[in-house]
Amino acid sequence: MSIQTITLGGGCFWCLEAVYEQVEGVLAVESGYSNGQVPNPTYEQVCTGDTGHAEVVRVQFDDQQISLREILEIFFVIHDPTTLNRQGNDVGSQYRSGIYWHTPEQQAVAREVLAQLNAANGGRAVTELLPEAGYSRAEAYHQHYFANHPGQGYCAFVVAPKVEKFRRTFAARVRR
Repeated sequence: MSIQTITLGGGCFWCLEAVYEQVEGVLAVESGYSNGQVPNPTYEQVCTGDTGHAEVVRVQFDDQQISLREILEIFFVIHDPTTLNRQGNDVGSQYRSGIYWHTPEQQAVAREVLAQLNAANGGRAVTELLPEAGYSRAEAYHQHYFANHPGQGYCAFVVAPKVEKFRRTFAARVRR
């Protein structure tokens, strides 16, 4: 087993977490905040947009079961990388699209995947590509949010359709 961790921001972390928890080869997913200026911010602080943090998930995966390229291909299907600081009705810099790498090798793969995405869509992706910095784990009630609250309004109307899109588009990658 060869374990890697990548940090991804693509709107509300509940959506990303819900999808990656269902991906074969993903070992753990943690919701958190990254790449801001305030140490250990609270959810309320991040929601103001003043801390500079993005809502993110840290995805730990076995790269012998799933490659970083495949992790990123899923990422670009389950969120809109062409809208700056926005995913649907979620607006603010905390909802920005970002890949926060942990190693130079991850940076190289992410740069390549992002370049291919831009070539395919006329260069419209606004996804930032930076090293992970200032990460902190989100509060306990944010962890496994969709799994614990599938009937909650936001989960039913926003998260569930993204999970279904993943399941349809990447059926071979759904955890069994």
